[in-house]
Amino acid sequence: MDFAILGWPDDGPRLRLDYRRFSYAGKFTTPKTGKAVICDPDGTLPPLDDDRPAPTGGPDSLGPLAEDIVAAVAFNEDRTDASTLWFRYVTVRHDQRGEGLGPELLRKTADEAAERGYETVRIATNNPFAYEACHKAGFAFTGRETGLAELVLERPAEEPAAVSREQYQSGLDRYRKRDLSEDEESFLAARAGTDPPAVGSR
Repeated sequence: MDFAILGWPDDGPRLRLDYRRFSYAGKFTTPKTGKAVICDPDGTLPPLDDDRPAPTGGPDSLGPLAEDIVAAVAFNEDRTDASTLWFRYVTVRHDQRGEGLGPELLRKTADEAAERGYETVRIATNNPFAYEACHKAGFAFTGRETGLAELVLERPAEEPAAVSREQYQSGLDRYRKRDLSEDEESFLAARAGTDPPAVGSR
Protein backbone atom coordinates (compact mmCIF):
# COMPACT_ATOMS: atom_id res chain seq x y z
CA MET A 1 0.00 0.00 0.00
CA ASP A 2 1.29 3.47 -0.91
CA PHE A 3 0.45 6.71 0.89
CA ALA A 4 0.41 10.03 -0.96
CA ILE A 5 -0.58 13.64 -0.42
CA LEU A 6 -2.33 14.66 -3.64
CA GLY A 7 -2.18 18.30 -2.64
CA TRP A 8 -2.82 20.80 0.15
CA PRO A 9 -5.90 23.05 0.18
CA ASP A 10 -4.11 25.85 -1.66
CA ASP A 11 -3.16 23.40 -4.42
CA GLY A 12 -6.81 22.68 -5.21
CA PRO A 13 -6.49 18.93 -5.85
CA ARG A 14 -9.54 17.07 -7.14
CA LEU A 15 -10.29 13.39 -6.98
CA ARG A 16 -12.90 11.31 -8.79
CA LEU A 17 -14.04 8.29 -6.78
CA ASP A 18 -16.65 5.67 -7.68
CA TYR A 19 -19.73 6.34 -5.55
CA ARG A 20 -20.53 2.61 -5.65
CA ARG A 21 -17.29 1.87 -3.76
CA PHE A 22 -16.87 4.94 -1.55
CA SER A 23 -19.05 6.94 0.80
CA TYR A 24 -18.82 10.73 0.33
CA ALA A 25 -17.35 10.22 -3.16
CA GLY A 26 -18.77 13.52 -4.40
CA LYS A 27 -17.06 15.48 -1.61
CA PHE A 28 -13.65 14.76 -3.15
CA THR A 29 -14.32 16.54 -6.44
CA THR A 30 -14.16 20.00 -4.87
CA PRO A 31 -10.84 21.85 -5.20
CA LYS A 32 -11.37 23.62 -1.85
CA THR A 33 -9.78 20.90 0.29
CA GLY A 34 -6.45 19.08 0.35
CA LYS A 35 -6.48 15.35 -0.33
CA ALA A 36 -4.41 12.39 0.82
CA VAL A 37 -4.86 8.76 -0.24
CA ILE A 38 -3.73 5.21 0.26
CA CYS A 39 -3.35 3.31 -3.01
CA ASP A 40 -2.94 -0.34 -3.87
CA PRO A 41 -1.25 -0.06 -7.27
CA ASP A 42 -0.68 -3.81 -7.59
CA GLY A 43 -4.06 -4.96 -6.30
CA THR A 44 -7.04 -6.10 -8.31
CA LEU A 45 -10.55 -4.95 -7.61
CA PRO A 46 -13.09 -7.64 -6.82
CA PRO A 47 -16.29 -7.60 -8.87
CA LEU A 48 -18.79 -4.98 -7.83
CA ASP A 49 -21.97 -6.31 -6.25
CA ASP A 50 -23.87 -3.18 -7.19
CA ASP A 51 -26.44 -2.80 -9.95
CA ARG A 52 -26.29 0.99 -10.00
CA PRO A 53 -24.84 2.58 -13.14
CA ALA A 54 -21.19 3.55 -13.27
CA PRO A 55 -20.42 7.24 -12.74
CA THR A 56 -20.42 9.30 -15.91
CA GLY A 57 -19.77 12.91 -16.75
CA GLY A 58 -18.26 15.29 -14.25
CA PRO A 59 -15.64 17.97 -14.78
CA ASP A 60 -13.28 17.11 -17.63
CA SER A 61 -10.28 17.99 -15.48
CA LEU A 62 -11.02 15.09 -13.14
CA GLY A 63 -10.27 12.46 -15.72
CA PRO A 64 -11.12 8.78 -15.21
CA LEU A 65 -12.11 7.18 -11.93
CA ALA A 66 -9.23 6.59 -9.53
CA GLU A 67 -9.21 2.78 -9.64
CA ASP A 68 -6.24 2.01 -7.36
CA ILE A 69 -7.29 4.13 -4.34
CA VAL A 70 -8.49 2.26 -1.26
CA ALA A 71 -8.80 5.17 1.21
CA ALA A 72 -8.96 8.96 0.99
CA VAL A 73 -9.21 11.95 3.31
CA ALA A 74 -10.07 15.58 2.52
CA PHE A 75 -8.84 18.37 4.79
CA ASN A 76 -8.71 22.14 5.17
CA GLU A 77 -7.12 24.74 7.41
CA ASP A 78 -9.17 26.05 10.33
CA ARG A 79 -10.70 29.43 9.40
CA THR A 80 -9.66 31.09 12.65
CA ASP A 81 -6.47 29.22 13.53
CA ALA A 82 -3.82 28.75 10.85
CA SER A 83 -1.98 26.23 13.04
CA THR A 84 -4.90 23.77 12.96
CA LEU A 85 -5.92 21.39 10.17
CA TRP A 86 -9.40 19.84 10.01
CA PHE A 87 -9.96 16.39 8.52
CA ARG A 88 -13.35 16.78 6.85
CA TYR A 89 -14.18 13.58 4.99
CA VAL A 90 -12.62 10.15 5.38
CA THR A 91 -13.64 7.27 3.17
CA VAL A 92 -12.44 3.68 2.78
CA ARG A 93 -13.40 1.49 -0.14
CA HIS A 94 -16.33 -0.61 1.03
CA ASP A 95 -14.62 -3.95 0.48
CA GLN A 96 -11.55 -2.80 2.47
CA ARG A 97 -13.29 -1.61 5.62
CA GLY A 98 -12.11 -3.14 8.87
CA GLU A 99 -8.52 -3.47 7.66
CA GLY A 100 -7.21 -0.45 9.60
CA LEU A 101 -6.76 1.73 6.50
CA GLY A 102 -8.73 4.69 7.86
CA PRO A 103 -6.64 5.09 11.03
CA GLU A 104 -3.44 4.52 9.06
CA LEU A 105 -4.40 7.22 6.58
CA LEU A 106 -5.21 9.68 9.37
CA ARG A 107 -1.93 8.99 11.19
CA LYS A 108 0.17 9.47 8.09
CA THR A 109 -1.67 12.62 7.07
CA ALA A 110 -1.18 14.03 10.59
CA ASP A 111 2.55 13.32 10.26
CA GLU A 112 2.66 15.24 6.99
CA ALA A 113 0.69 18.08 8.56
CA ALA A 114 3.29 18.32 11.33
CA GLU A 115 6.06 18.45 8.71
CA ARG A 116 4.21 21.31 7.03
CA GLY A 117 4.06 23.26 10.31
CA TYR A 118 0.58 22.50 11.63
CA GLU A 119 0.39 22.04 15.38
CA THR A 120 -3.06 20.46 15.78
CA VAL A 121 -5.34 18.26 13.68
CA ARG A 122 -9.07 17.91 14.38
CA ILE A 123 -11.91 15.74 13.17
CA ALA A 124 -15.64 15.44 13.91
CA THR A 125 -17.37 12.04 14.03
CA ASN A 126 -21.04 11.15 13.76
CA ASN A 127 -20.96 7.48 14.81
CA PRO A 128 -19.16 5.27 17.34
CA PHE A 129 -17.26 3.30 14.69
CA ALA A 130 -15.62 6.45 13.33
CA TYR A 131 -14.98 7.58 16.92
CA GLU A 132 -13.11 4.33 17.60
CA ALA A 133 -11.12 4.58 14.38
CA CYS A 134 -10.02 8.11 15.29
CA HIS A 135 -8.71 6.90 18.65
CA LYS A 136 -6.67 4.28 16.77
CA ALA A 137 -5.21 7.22 14.83
CA GLY A 138 -4.16 9.00 18.03
CA PHE A 139 -7.09 11.37 18.48
CA ALA A 140 -8.84 12.12 21.78
CA PHE A 141 -12.35 13.40 22.50
CA THR A 142 -12.34 17.10 23.40
CA GLY A 143 -15.71 17.09 25.15
CA ARG A 144 -17.15 19.34 22.43
CA GLU A 145 -19.74 18.77 19.72
CA THR A 146 -20.38 20.55 16.44
CA GLY A 147 -23.72 22.13 15.60
CA LEU A 148 -24.55 18.87 13.80
CA ALA A 149 -24.02 16.88 17.03
CA GLU A 150 -20.74 15.43 15.77
CA LEU A 151 -18.14 14.74 18.45
CA VAL A 152 -14.93 16.76 18.05
CA LEU A 153 -11.63 14.94 18.51
CA GLU A 154 -8.11 16.29 18.16
CA ARG A 155 -4.45 15.43 18.52
CA PRO A 156 -1.12 17.19 18.27
CA ALA A 157 -0.01 16.89 14.65
CA GLU A 158 3.40 15.48 15.58
CA GLU A 159 2.33 12.77 18.05
CA PRO A 160 -0.74 10.91 19.34
CA ALA A 161 -2.80 12.56 22.06
CA ALA A 162 -2.77 11.29 25.63
CA VAL A 163 -6.23 9.93 26.44
CA SER A 164 -7.68 8.43 29.61
CA ARG A 165 -10.32 5.74 29.93
CA GLU A 166 -12.73 8.32 31.37
CA GLN A 167 -12.18 10.70 28.47
CA TYR A 168 -12.67 7.92 25.92
CA GLN A 169 -15.79 6.56 27.63
CA SER A 170 -17.32 10.04 27.94
CA GLY A 171 -17.55 10.21 24.15
CA LEU A 172 -19.07 6.74 23.90
CA ASP A 173 -21.62 7.81 26.52
CA ARG A 174 -22.74 10.62 24.21
CA TYR A 175 -23.57 8.05 21.55
CA ARG A 176 -25.34 5.78 24.05
CA LYS A 177 -27.99 8.49 24.52
CA ARG A 178 -28.88 8.52 20.81
CA ASP A 179 -31.02 6.41 18.51
CA LEU A 180 -28.69 3.65 17.37
CA SER A 181 -28.60 0.72 15.00
CA GLU A 182 -28.29 -2.79 16.41
CA ASP A 183 -24.65 -2.91 15.31
CA GLU A 184 -23.92 0.36 17.09
CA GLU A 185 -25.65 -0.82 20.26
CA SER A 186 -23.66 -4.07 20.22
CA PHE A 187 -20.42 -2.23 19.64
CA LEU A 188 -21.04 0.21 22.49
CA ALA A 189 -22.00 -2.64 24.83
CA ALA A 190 -18.74 -4.42 24.01
CA ARG A 191 -16.71 -1.27 24.71
CA ALA A 192 -18.36 -0.46 28.05
CA GLY A 193 -15.74 0.23 30.72
CA THR A 194 -12.77 -0.52 28.48
CA ASP A 195 -9.61 1.48 27.89
CA PRO A 196 -9.23 3.37 24.60
CA PRO A 197 -7.81 1.27 21.78
CA ALA A 198 -4.07 1.34 21.22
CA VAL A 199 -2.86 3.70 18.53
CA GLY A 200 -2.21 1.66 15.41
CA SER A 201 -4.39 -1.29 16.52
CA ARG A 202 -6.75 -3.06 14.14
